[in-house]
Amino acid sequence: MEDVLGYEVLGNTALRWLLATATLLGTIALLFVVKRAVVRRLSRMSERTTTLYDDVLVKVLDRTSPVTIAGAGLAAGARVLDLPGETDLWVGRALVVVLCVQLGRWLTDSVQRVLDTKQDPDRPPGQKTAGAAASFVTNLVVWTVVILVVLSNFGVEVSTLIAGLGIGGVAAALAVQNVLGDLFSAFSIYVDRPFDLADFVVVGDYAGNVEKIGWRSTQLRSISGEMIVLANSDLAQSRIRNFKRMQERRVVVQFGVEYGTPAAKVEAMPKMIREVVEAVEGVRFDRAHFKGYGDSSLDFETVFYVLAPDYTIFMDRQQAFLLGIYRRFEEEGLSFAFPTRTMHLVREAGADESPGVDQPRLR
Repeated sequence: MEDVLGYEVLGNTALRWLLATATLLGTIALLFVVKRAVVRRLSRMSERTTTLYDDVLVKVLDRTSPVTIAGAGLAAGARVLDLPGETDLWVGRALVVVLCVQLGRWLTDSVQRVLDTKQDPDRPPGQKTAGAAASFVTNLVVWTVVILVVLSNFGVEVSTLIAGLGIGGVAAALAVQNVLGDLFSAFSIYVDRPFDLADFVVVGDYAGNVEKIGWRSTQLRSISGEMIVLANSDLAQSRIRNFKRMQERRVVVQFGVEYGTPAAKVEAMPKMIREVVEAVEGVRFDRAHFKGYGDSSLDFETVFYVLAPDYTIFMDRQQAFLLGIYRRFEEEGLSFAFPTRTMHLVREAGADESPGVDQPRLR
């Protein structure tokens, strides 16, 4: 038995390997037990409070990555072994990387959960956009710091690296200029807020509700259902029409009546049109005029405002106006004009005067 335990593998006896394995498994088991006990204890404490942050802390700790626990166990087991060269150093560096990533996940997950918990369907869209901006900035700052700490752990002079970015960063910036353009455009969107989440926007030939404002792109959900992905740099250079921020909608209606309508009725029509508009709930009358003489009609133009930005409400009230005008025309004996053409038949001099034969000419 002593011979078996004394057998060496990679410079360590079998006994040491058994102790390292036991240390690894024991550390992992202990950390899982400690994690479960801490989460259970904090969960009981949070049930007795009404604050948000203790609940978030419980959920974040409960989602601690098994990779982190396994890395800690592996580092503990490696301490028992006599590892050659700089193996111990690299194991320690690997553990630092795992812990830094886990810390970054804890921080970003905590912020995201706080923002998600505060989500309310009745919240103003501006607050939703501000929440998305806070999440965006938190992720950027946290993971930038994590990367710098990891590089420093591997012996990279971070201060020298940052100073060197002034020279070598020019070439890197040229290589990733599109990505950087989208990133800075995302900052511009968050600061200027040309639109918020859930706003209905039109960008060129594309239209839809804003679903997500990301680092590189913004996602729209079109009316027909498909997802439209637009680069943030394209959005920053485009003309954006934000329909959600409308306070009212302007309606222009044009129609014509037949030639031959008595002058008195033509003169009274603007007043009649105004009465029809003011009978519709939720609109503001602007003007109604006899606009001009058309090819086959006496043309009128009416302008009024629907006092709501919603498109369905806009269509309902425009429909109410059109039906009201139709009813008033029936009551007043007026007729809508439609395109007509009159043909005159003229007999040419010297034309064949045989019975039943006419020589038509269009004037």
